[in-house]
Amino acid sequence: MTSLDRKVAVITGSASGIGKACVRRLLSQGVAVFALDRDEAALARLKAASEGEPLHAVVVDIGSEESVRSSIEQISKVTSRIDYLINSAGIDHLDRIAECSFADWRRILSVNLDGTFLMCQAVVRKMIAQRSGRIVNVASWLAKAGMAGHGPYAASKFGIVGLTQSLAKEVADLGITANSVCPGPVEHTQMRAEADAQSLARGLSTAKDRLHLIPMGRMAVPDDVAGVILFLLSDDAAYMTGQAINVTGGLWMN
Repeated sequence: MTSLDRKVAVITGSASGIGKACVRRLLSQGVAVFALDRDEAALARLKAASEGEPLHAVVVDIGSEESVRSSIEQISKVTSRIDYLINSAGIDHLDRIAECSFADWRRILSVNLDGTFLMCQAVVRKMIAQRSGRIVNVASWLAKAGMAGHGPYAASKFGIVGLTQSLAKEVADLGITANSVCPGPVEHTQMRAEADAQSLARGLSTAKDRLHLIPMGRMAVPDDVAGVILFLLSDDAAYMTGQAINVTGGLWMN
């Protein structure tokens, strides 16, 4: 795989889960990383654990246009270019559509879809100017098939895939690729813990109760997904764009 050394990456949702795994892997390959997250304390811990490495922590509310604009301005004071964008920030809320409040619907769409749009828009402008770049958006296997109780989340992830494909076609002739990854259930993440807690509170099954549906017999760990993302950033994936790649252990194959 082609070296990623001397590149610059921006990663949302950096303080935990898939985003954090991407931060660690990219730092290990010599990439300067701007780690974005709303959790200031978690970012501080990540920064402390990465002492001596080219990590820049930026607090952002990904669903706020003003906050995203401010974060890009902060980044622009340090670097004139961005080679990689990984949109990993996301939230979920367990509720059937008949009971879901509009406030919860908007909250999920704001973070998952609006945030991805705002970051893509801000960063791709820089990539167009430099005529190069890689964008990877984290969707979900629920972007391929909805699930009861996850209507807003599934809608946001379907939207991410559509947004990614549209963007890919807009910039394909400018040296820029845009792809999405569609993980199945991922353990050791804050979202997984919150989803399972909501399920237990409602007397519903958790992801571990459904392991028999995954041919590989286990949930993903963040590094499983981060590995695919790093491939998409590399020159080895230079002819891939607009794809929505399943990382599901065989749970979803279409």
